[in-house]
Amino acid sequence: MTTRSDTTPTARRRASWYQRLFASMMATQQRTWFHYYDSRKRALLSDLHGDVLEIGPGTGSNLAYYARDVRWLGLEPNPAMFPYAQQEAQRLGMVIQLREGRAEQVDAADNSFSAVVSTLVLCSVPDPQRTLSEILRVLKPGGRFVFIEHVAAPRESGLRRRQRIMRPVWKIVSDGCHPDRETWVMIEKAGFSSVQIDHFRLKVPIAGPHISGYAVK
Repeated sequence: MTTRSDTTPTARRRASWYQRLFASMMATQQRTWFHYYDSRKRALLSDLHGDVLEIGPGTGSNLAYYARDVRWLGLEPNPAMFPYAQQEAQRLGMVIQLREGRAEQVDAADNSFSAVVSTLVLCSVPDPQRTLSEILRVLKPGGRFVFIEHVAAPRESGLRRRQRIMRPVWKIVSDGCHPDRETWVMIEKAGFSSVQIDHFRLKVPIAGPHISGYAVK
């Protein structure tokens, strides 16, 4: 099969120097962090089928986990990520669609997707509540929102205080990422019919606390 990139004209604009640098950094980092998430991605992504929307797919590090029959659309705000994702799709023999855009405003009809996927994205979207509302809107009834996210440490903990102190600098060097977001609370309150969340922790500084799981519309 061949790889198809279905992009809007604005997706062909030249990325900024920061976007190009961040894309290169992510391509390198994701190879280093592969083992941290491998088993969870296999469990959460491998049984998805039908029309799948992935918000913030970045360099396409999740593509290898999907069943080959998925019809995959990636919505990515950084056009510098596109060549990495296209190269990965070509390596896997996958047909993909890539569009430039933000998760707060998905250009898709209501009830369009069997699943929506977010891995390490909700920490950096400017408006996570609106993003979750859009995810609910475009999911089919019974569809799944699948996620792996790093989140805030417990309140009043030393790590939470360090996350709060580091936030201004962290946002600059990590493309808007908030290390102290209580993302699980927002998911639980977003209006899904059921939510399954597993809290776990990686042995990494600042961004160690994580959640993974799924929510059903």
